[in-house]
Amino acid sequence: MEKKTPKPHAIMFPYPYQGHVNPFVHLAMKLASEGFTITFVNTLSVHHQITKSRPEMAGDSIFTEACKSGLDIRYKTVNDGFPLLFDRSLNHDQFVEGLIHVFSAHVDDLVGRMVHSDPPITCLIADTFFIWSSVIAKKYNLVYVSFWTEPALVLTLYYHLDLLVKNCHFASQDNREDTIDYIPGVRAIEPKDLMSYLRATDDISTVVHRVIYKAFKDVKRADFIVCNTVQELESETISALQEKQSIYAIGPVFPTGFTKNIVPTSLWSESDCTPWLHTKPHGSVLYVSFGSYAHVSRQDIVEIAYGLLLSGVNFIWVLRPDVVKSDETDFLPVGFEDKIKGKGLIVPWCSQIDVISNPTIGGFLSHCGWNSILESIWCSVPLLCFPLLTDQFTNRKLVVDEWRIGINLCEEKLITRDVVAERIGHVMSGNLAEGLRTNIQELKKILENTLTTHGSSRQNFNRFINDVEAKIREKACVCHTETGPYDTEKLPNLNGVNRPSN
Repeated sequence: MEKKTPKPHAIMFPYPYQGHVNPFVHLAMKLASEGFTITFVNTLSVHHQITKSRPEMAGDSIFTEACKSGLDIRYKTVNDGFPLLFDRSLNHDQFVEGLIHVFSAHVDDLVGRMVHSDPPITCLIADTFFIWSSVIAKKYNLVYVSFWTEPALVLTLYYHLDLLVKNCHFASQDNREDTIDYIPGVRAIEPKDLMSYLRATDDISTVVHRVIYKAFKDVKRADFIVCNTVQELESETISALQEKQSIYAIGPVFPTGFTKNIVPTSLWSESDCTPWLHTKPHGSVLYVSFGSYAHVSRQDIVEIAYGLLLSGVNFIWVLRPDVVKSDETDFLPVGFEDKIKGKGLIVPWCSQIDVISNPTIGGFLSHCGWNSILESIWCSVPLLCFPLLTDQFTNRKLVVDEWRIGINLCEEKLITRDVVAERIGHVMSGNLAEGLRTNIQELKKILENTLTTHGSSRQNFNRFINDVEAKIREKACVCHTETGPYDTEKLPNLNGVNRPSN
C-alpha cells in the first residue's frame, strides 16, 4: 500500500527585526489559508517585545485569533543566545555574531526535535539573511525555501557579488565610481545606489559583510526563492534571476484589502492617531517615520524638525525613543513640541497601516524601507525619500528614478532645514506633487491587479505551492525508498556546535 504523503508542514524563521517579521507573518497566514500547517518561530526577545507592547496577550501565541478561523499555525520561540535585557541595538555587531554562532545551534536543536511532529515538518522557510538554512534543511531532509523580503533588484545585486568584486566596484582598494552595467537583469546602476554595505571602502570584513558573503552563497542552494515584490514592477530583474533558480514574485504579501493584521507584530505600543487626523483636512498631513531599526544623527533630527516648522504643514512624526541611539533620548530642539501644538503630533510608534490609509495623509517622509514603499503605493501616498542604511538607498532608486513616485529629501550629504521645508512643499502640493500622485495611482492599479485571481502574484503563489508540494513528495520518496527515514543523530552537527541540552 502506497504511503500517504503528509500534509505540508512548514517551519518558518524570520530575521529578528520588525521589517522582516511582518512579511513573514503575512506569508504564514497565506500558506495556512492554502492548507499548510505552519510552525512560526520568533526569538524570545522579539516575542517579549511584542507581548510587552500588548500586555493583554499574557503569553498567548501571536496567532491565537488567526487560529480561531481554522488556520493551523503553531507558535514557538527560541533563544537568540542573549538575555532578554541585552541591548541588541546598542550592541549590534555582537548580536549579529550571536545569530551566526549561537542562534543557529538553537535552531538546529528545535528543528531536530520537531521533525517527528504531527504532521512532520517537511519544509523550512527561512529569511535569506540567515547563513545556516541549507545546512539544516539538508540535515533533516526538508524542502528549503528562502524568503526574500526586499525588492528583486537588491537580491540580484547581492546575488552577483562576485561580479561587483571582479569589476572592482566592491572590495577593491579603490572602488570604481563609474556606472555598473554588467549585472544580469539590471540595466544600469550607479555606485551611490548600491546598498550601504557594498559602498564601504574602509572595512569590508565586518560581521555584516561576513553574513552577506555567506548568506548569498547559501541562497544558491535553496530549492525555491519567494520574493515580496511584483513581477510587473521588476520584470527584467526577476526574469534574469529565474534563469539561475526557481524564484516566485508573490508580493505584496500584506493582507488583501490592506486591512490591519489580526496577528500582533509590533515591537512597541501603538499610539492611536486617528482622533487627531480627523481634525485635519483631506491630504494635508505629512507622515514622517524612519522605520523600526535605522538610526538618525541628532543633527539631522534637528534640521528635519526645523524644516517641518518652516514648511507649515500638518504632520505626524514617529520618533522611536532609540532613533538616535538607545542611550540618548533627548534629541529634539528645545521648545519644539510647544511650537508645533495644533500642527504636529509626535508619537513613539503607531500603526502605520492605520495612518497612511487615512485620507488626510498627503505625503510620507520615509527611510525607504521596502514594506513602507509597498504600503505607500497601495495607499497612493507619494514619498519624500531619506534612506539611512542597507537596501534603502537602492529602494530609493526605484522610487525616485524608475517609478517616479517620490523625490529625494536631500542630494547633499548635509541636510539643511531650508531644503527640507522646500522638498516637503514639493511633495505635498503643486504640479510636481500631482505628477507623483498620478504615477503612484498607476502603480497601485498594478498591485491591485496582481493579487486578483488571474494576477501574476496570485498565479506565482499558486505555482509556488504546487512546486513545493511536488518537491516534498519527491523528497519523501527518495528518503523512504533509498535509505529509510533520516536518522538525524547520525548527521553532522551544524558548524560543529553540539546541540544545547534540553
